Amino acid sequence: MPRRPHTDPWIRRTSLICVLFSLILQGNLAFAVPMQNDPNGFEGIPWGATFSETDTFIKVEDTGRSQTYELKTGAPSLGPVKVDSMRFVTSEGQFARVTVRYQGKATHDQILAYLQSLYGSLDRTPGQFTGGPVKFYSWTGFESDINLRYETATDRGIIFFESQELRLTITEGNSATVF
Repeated sequence: MPRRPHTDPWIRRTSLICVLFSLILQGNLAFAVPMQNDPNGFEGIPWGATFSETDTFIKVEDTGRSQTYELKTGAPSLGPVKVDSMRFVTSEGQFARVTVRYQGKATHDQILAYLQSLYGSLDRTPGQFTGGPVKFYSWTGFESDINLRYETATDRGIIFFESQELRLTITEGNSATVF
């Protein structure tokens, strides 16, 4: 009967740990697409800009450290695509985030095409979760992050355009269960 070569259990364990660690590391590093053109803000408004009610914006929420604004006139749009809502969030008076909500598969496809035209293609990028009931897409720049979440069962999407520097000031003091 042929004899199996003896492999030290320590070598097997070490090899397995190394393989698992490298897989985890690769997954984390490839989670977001590097942004081609970091806008350092949103539609011409730079991150950190002072924000207040104007002819364009109306304050809809004030939680002390954070204020939320919406557009006063017309239906909001992201590029050429009409969306359900667009909220501009400040943290301690500095512009830090835009939250865009939309619904419908056709709207989702248009928004995805628009964002890819501005920030880079998502095709064949490891780490993009595009299967299953919830799809995640992400672009990361030096100053900005864009995260899109789309639920296929409800045909609803949400997009966060965020300042990397000010992101932590928005979430400080929030419950861990806030979405």
